[in-house]
Amino acid sequence: QVQVVESGGGLVQPGGSLRLSCAASATIFSIYTMSWYRQAPENQRELVATISTYGTTNYADSVKGRFTISRDNAKNTLYLQMNSLKPEDTAVYLCNAAYGSLNFWGQGTQVTVSS
Repeated sequence: QVQVVESGGGLVQPGGSLRLSCAASATIFSIYTMSWYRQAPENQRELVATISTYGTTNYADSVKGRFTISRDNAKNTLYLQMNSLKPEDTAVYLCNAAYGSLNFWGQGTQVTVSS
């Protein structure tokens, strides 16, 4: 069982920045593929970004060039740097840890982009 806990959400104006963090309890954090998802009210859960065990990253088209996913295996922590935020980025952001058929989710952190 892996526990993941997100933090760093909040209210930000359009054009602003936030950095989300996800702390994982995994004994061997480095073996997990880590991802950020988001879910807005009445919308399906959307994959935002993924980082592999080797550091390979992938992004949704809607966030390319604005968001950066990274991981610090020594600290068992995943990050999402979000720049140039838009109102449509408003959602609950969730951290996911995956290994084989195993998937672990956090409770999420709210990001609201509004003036």
